[in-house]
Amino acid sequence: MTVPGRLRIGCAVWAYAGWLGDVYPRGTRAGDYLWHYARRFDTVEGNTTFYALPEATTVARWVAATPETFRFCCKVSRDISHATTLDATGAATARFVERLAPLGVRLGRCFLQLPPGFAPARLAELARWLARWPATMPLAVEVRHLDWFAEPASAALDALLADHRVARVTMDVRPLMLGDLPGAEEDLHRARDRKPDVPCVPAAVGGAAFVRYIGHPDVPRNAALLDGWAGRITAWRRAGIDVDIFAHCPVERSSPQIAAALAARLGHAPDGADAAPRQTRLF
Repeated sequence: MTVPGRLRIGCAVWAYAGWLGDVYPRGTRAGDYLWHYARRFDTVEGNTTFYALPEATTVARWVAATPETFRFCCKVSRDISHATTLDATGAATARFVERLAPLGVRLGRCFLQLPPGFAPARLAELARWLARWPATMPLAVEVRHLDWFAEPASAALDALLADHRVARVTMDVRPLMLGDLPGAEEDLHRARDRKPDVPCVPAAVGGAAFVRYIGHPDVPRNAALLDGWAGRITAWRRAGIDVDIFAHCPVERSSPQIAAALAARLGHAPDGADAAPRQTRLF
């Protein structure tokens, strides 16, 4: 009998003042945002690590604020992903791994977001880099060059990732095409320009799926797409596939509502959300 795959649902950030009264009780200090976020969700994208590595003291505070079941899925440093060549990133990769290792069991699946110019001709370069990545640290790879979505490049990429037990990131930007929202914080036309116009090809590679869902800020407009994702996630999990899915939104205040809507469809609640002791001061 196949053991069901594990599911985690979260957002792209944990700290957003617009979530006061929703994710956090009103009056919550910014230093306590993570504690409250980790009661609602069991994972988060760690996008700050793309720009700078956290200090050891910061990592320790993240650990103190979250239960052991929580996972930080950290974006690999741009010093690595956007280097002229991945072959020259040995020292930067070692620093990234060393700095995040103290997260221990809370370190989830990191993800390498390759730039749009990284084409299939560089597959061998990616293979050499993956050979240096520690096998004990789960990883996903996101590609944006459109040639990766056509054959034979797509199959070759999937085969390489599967060999290393690495997931392939699925980016779903379809919700941004569902129409504008008057009064939105960010114009949706600009949001579309900022997000990669890549096909949504759901991928379960290396025993895992890693989905970044760019939701429409008018949450009900996402209903049909979320229904589709709920069905696919259920099927993946029945096949033993682990799933991490993150709700993004050009209007950040809607992200937790989108994530919660998906979680409700799947009957999902964070495991061990009440296990961590309350932190009275994190920062």
